[in-house]
Amino acid sequence: MKVTVERAALLKALGHVHRVVERRTTIPILSNVLLRAEEGGLRLKATDLDIEVTETVRAEVVQAGAITVPAHVLYDIVRKLPDGAQVSLETSGETSQMQVRSGRSRFSLQALPETDFPDIAAGELPHGFSIGASDLKRLIDKTQFAISTEETRYYLNGIYLHTIEVEGEVRLRAVATDGHRLARIELPAPAGADGMPGIIVPRKAVAEIQKLVVDEAGEAVRVELSPAKIRFTFGEGGGVVLTSKLIDGTFPDYQRVIPAGNDKRLTIEKKDFQDAVDRVSTISSERGRAVKLAIAEGKMTLSVNNPDSGNAVEEIDADYDAAPLDIGFNARYLLDITSQLDSDTALFKLADPGSPTIIQDREESATLYVLMPMRV
Repeated sequence: MKVTVERAALLKALGHVHRVVERRTTIPILSNVLLRAEEGGLRLKATDLDIEVTETVRAEVVQAGAITVPAHVLYDIVRKLPDGAQVSLETSGETSQMQVRSGRSRFSLQALPETDFPDIAAGELPHGFSIGASDLKRLIDKTQFAISTEETRYYLNGIYLHTIEVEGEVRLRAVATDGHRLARIELPAPAGADGMPGIIVPRKAVAEIQKLVVDEAGEAVRVELSPAKIRFTFGEGGGVVLTSKLIDGTFPDYQRVIPAGNDKRLTIEKKDFQDAVDRVSTISSERGRAVKLAIAEGKMTLSVNNPDSGNAVEEIDADYDAAPLDIGFNARYLLDITSQLDSDTALFKLADPGSPTIIQDREESATLYVLMPMRV
């Protein structure tokens, strides 16, 4: 194999693919990136057996071939080369090394044959649709913070993506929950999405998609899936392709968690509320982080009482005309949810101190959040 490629293009591609490579793995070849020089370009591929990312960059191919080399080492080498450099990658005969040359720099990297490199992208993906990069980014951004990190409830370790019919219109809905809070967003289903199975996209894949979709603003992203795998193709001509296994589990019936009878309506200025929560929670213990909201007509009093460090109280204006209510929430969760709201005001729909609360921008908002209260 002998190929010459521009440093900027190679660095960008390595930046995309090397992130999925685990730094510690018991299978040596999984530490490597597969480089395949073929007509018109250099194809890079990396995997951790759950996610696979491939990207093709334009390159001058003198001799076709394929090899695998340590991903993080190659990334660091290319990152440290000067801007505008040309990078030459070369293997010869049966040697177990690849030569990296650029200007006066020379590197020899230990290599493993490409025949041992796993391929998780194989298999039929019968359902497919295209979605705007901005729409995909919004689905992820508004829900990913609520993904559970509790490994025992593995079926909550991702975003549940599915279609649902609402008032005769098919909607694409994303939901995530960790049992304490729930995030739900929907948008009109893209053509071809109707009939797709409900799937759970794992947390690590979600994080990678979130990074990749930033680079493709304005482009359409091609999504193909089966009940076991999903593939995202970014950019014209399939520049970056991410394939991921899906979580093999059943997402709980989240509709039962969303309360229908919350009749106490509270509207507050989002910024004032966030600042007040942030200030009073300075006193709270790391473990509890509970903030008490005493809601009465025209005002809300936020308070934190920590036996170890003291107490804090702050009052803000509020639009509320129901019976007075005292309720407690995790301060961090309140800030996480309100930071996702698009408007300047936040609408809380409350029932009683022990029942879940709905938080959203306004009545007909496409996003909805549910938060469980805490004892205070």
